[in-house]
Amino acid sequence: MLTKEENERFCRIGPGTSMGELFRRYWLPVAATSEMEEEPVKQVEILGETLVLFRDRQGRYGLVEPQCPHRKAGLVFGIPENEGLRCAYHGWMFDTSGRCVEQPAEDMEAPDSTFKDRTFVKAYRAEEVGGMVWAYLGPDPAPLVPHWEMLVRDDALRSIGWAIVPCNWMQIMDNSLDPTHVEWLHRRFDNYVMERQGKNELLHEVRHHQKIGFDVFEFGIVKRRVWNGGSEADPEWRLGHPILFPNILANVNSLQIRVPIDDEHTMHWWYNARPSGNGPVKQDSIPLYEVPIPGVDARGHPTWSTLDNNSGQDIGMWYTQGPITDRTNEKLGTTDKGIILFRKLLTENMETVLRGDDPIGVVRDASRNVSIHIATEEDAGGIAERKIRNVGSRGPTGSSGKYDPLLAGKSGLELEREGIPVT
Repeated sequence: MLTKEENERFCRIGPGTSMGELFRRYWLPVAATSEMEEEPVKQVEILGETLVLFRDRQGRYGLVEPQCPHRKAGLVFGIPENEGLRCAYHGWMFDTSGRCVEQPAEDMEAPDSTFKDRTFVKAYRAEEVGGMVWAYLGPDPAPLVPHWEMLVRDDALRSIGWAIVPCNWMQIMDNSLDPTHVEWLHRRFDNYVMERQGKNELLHEVRHHQKIGFDVFEFGIVKRRVWNGGSEADPEWRLGHPILFPNILANVNSLQIRVPIDDEHTMHWWYNARPSGNGPVKQDSIPLYEVPIPGVDARGHPTWSTLDNNSGQDIGMWYTQGPITDRTNEKLGTTDKGIILFRKLLTENMETVLRGDDPIGVVRDASRNVSIHIATEEDAGGIAERKIRNVGSRGPTGSSGKYDPLLAGKSGLELEREGIPVT
């Protein structure tokens, strides 16, 4: 268990907090490129701050404080121009660095004034990589946006899912360091959900964990498992399943990215990059879809249709712990050693940031950042459990695949014939 003070230190992410300062050393996604092409100005909330993201008419991104310094009008109503974002109220314009580049009335009345040269809004860095806009809220010099392989490979069909989960970021990440919930939540409970929906033909075989283990590597933690009847020669033990510190679960063809909005809400992104099997592909626009939050109906019964997939099952377990889990009375067991290791790594890296050094996983080497491959169990032959999940008429149930427009309405066998991985 944790003390109240320890729990607060892990969970509070606003400016000036220890965890907030750690998060501010990493690039975090704030929008999908497709939504910014459709609507070039958007209010975003991240790490306890409300900001305005914009795309100027040259395609450059800016992320600025929400109010114009002139008369405090909202910049979310701003007009994107070639050189920046123009306030709707009096036309003051700010470039992507936050510098004021025009003050129309002032420039007319006092053309020689240096007033605009002394006027700024707070601004953060924003860059597009892989169909997502990434923000960096930390100090200079900024690291590089990590070019994880699936963000930059040219042979993948992409889609992006999102949900605002009403709970603290850490109870979501705790789940990623918890291998044994798979056999219970995503097998036994999943079978019960199928039973409630009258779909007994879709019940799973339930397998058990024989052994679990965890190792720290250069970008985070690898979790390993051996299923009953297996051995340490199996792919899931040899290469394992990586967590990219501090907030990403990396699957074979997807990233689950958890971005704190504030202390009690988390933006959850599902970034999918499925190899086409046919060489380079061109997508005019990457589909963006919402993943619903499971709950109860008007009579208090679970909404089973939102719980027949891994994402819905996980979300239900995350937010029903409360907005911030009370860890002062939790009872961790031997199977929770991954969670304990994660908290140890968080503590060490908060201290690293306080010393002024880079935490684990920060990328600064441009030659390394062309395409960073993260090994998974798939590199050693794949996962038998995944093949069990995604065949037959049931279709994709892992991640947010049920809601993915690229997969919608197709069974696992149909997708397999089309060469589209459904993991």
